Amino acid sequence: MSKEDKIFQKNDKKEDFSFNKEVAQVFDNMVSRSVPFYTETQQMQAELLQDFLPEQDGVVCDLGCSTGTTIDLIIKNNKCPDSVKFFGYDNSEPMLDKARNKLADGINGKQITLYNADLCALPELPSCDVVIMNWTLQFVRPMERENLITNVYSSLKPGGAFFLSEKVLGSSSQLNRFLIDHYLQYKTAQGGYTDGENQRKREALENVLVPYRLDENYILLNRCGFKQVDTYFRWLNFASIIAIKA
Repeated sequence: MSKEDKIFQKNDKKEDFSFNKEVAQVFDNMVSRSVPFYTETQQMQAELLQDFLPEQDGVVCDLGCSTGTTIDLIIKNNKCPDSVKFFGYDNSEPMLDKARNKLADGINGKQITLYNADLCALPELPSCDVVIMNWTLQFVRPMERENLITNVYSSLKPGGAFFLSEKVLGSSSQLNRFLIDHYLQYKTAQGGYTDGENQRKREALENVLVPYRLDENYILLNRCGFKQVDTYFRWLNFASIIAIKA
């Protein structure tokens, strides 16, 4: 079980945010309180991607798999074929330790393989039916994103799907400020975070999480080969996108 996130209750947090052991211990609690409709988005994604899995020998890659929640929910979906293989990649060993505990049955049964890997220097991905990046691309340096998404596109089989969830910028500075203000109100009212916690976390993320506008993500996907792109969920400055390889 994830511990309650109290990391930014402390006033001495000066360093940039990282997915270290301290964060890994509270990550599931942190993300469920910080990402609006987190559970609903994950469940929606787990349902939608079933349409792209063959009855036999499907392959799913989760880039930035964190503690394994996404893979866990897909496997538990009653439509998921038993023969699907899952490959999870993350560059945080503490997060992968959590994933190994959560996904122990699937790992022991050779259905799931986890890798400690830098997404900007991935080993060759297997030919796959679905690739997932949930709130991960925003942590990849902008100059590295096109190479990464091109890698995703190349690895997908024709007709395969890329599911991308991201924090996004508003279309103007005024609208972006408006969206952020209401998001912070949400974190206080629904997530139980104080204004001080919100501010300290924003400062820690400032040089680490670099979001794009929604249209910039579309342009990036188009440039990397995806011509069928749509948004299947949006709440203020959070969006979930599906892109299909022709």
